[in-house]
Amino acid sequence: MKNNYHVDVKLSEDLLRKLLYISEAEHRSPSAQFAFMLRNNISYFEKTKGRIPDAALKAIDLSEYEKEE
Repeated sequence: MKNNYHVDVKLSEDLLRKLLYISEAEHRSPSAQFAFMLRNNISYFEKTKGRIPDAALKAIDLSEYEKEE
């Protein structure tokens, strides 16, 4: 099972309303919609700038983020 982490995100009222609108239109929770959009953004980044190396990802310290049980 994958670990889940909690990350606080500050959004303007306009961005929050748009996220909620899109979430409802796509039949996803706001959290699931945000994760979907983030995965698409990462995919675009890797297509345009190259794959992020596994070693670089493993070097990132996640200790400041709480794991959700």
